Amino acid sequence: MKEENKNIKQKTQPKNKGKNLVEENKKLVKELNELKAQVTKLTNDLETANKNNNELVNKVKLAQAELVNYRKRKDEEVSGMLKYANEDILRELIGVTDNFERAIKLDDNNLNDELSKFLEGFKLMYATLVGILNKYGIEEINRVGEIFDPKQEEALITDKVAGHKNEEVLEVLLKGYKLHDKVIRPASVKVNIN
Repeated sequence: MKEENKNIKQKTQPKNKGKNLVEENKKLVKELNELKAQVTKLTNDLETANKNNNELVNKVKLAQAELVNYRKRKDEEVSGMLKYANEDILRELIGVTDNFERAIKLDDNNLNDELSKFLEGFKLMYATLVGILNKYGIEEINRVGEIFDPKQEEALITDKVAGHKNEEVLEVLLKGYKLHDKVIRPASVKVNIN
């Protein structure tokens, strides 16, 4: 009987060990599946975080580019404002030069009469005023002999003169002026029309 019990115990023990191993194996498989699920979730979270990070990096780059463009625009605007800041006063001074030129034209170059002596002072003041205008970027528009340009001139009179090209500027009636590259007063001209 003792031997029988011994045989029975031996037969049942391996069965229990096998059952325990199966249960342990199931437990390990379950834990492994849970770990796989966690890894998958963490991988997805990492991909989402990387995607969000890339979006944020792109937004920062875009904001930086917009800031650089804004600064460039502002610098151009400020430089343009500074470049043409004196336009109004220079335009007024151009009118003064017109009056000086009209007065100087009265001179008949007879240096003995009183008018010539008086206008000699006007000539000096006129030269000084023209020098100041040139110093601040004022240029005279004088395109006699060139083809009429409506951006720089306005045609007041037309004439038909042989030996000149069609739309050639024949004479400047009132001087025009540019401040740097901007026309502040177009020249009034006489234009040839064939």
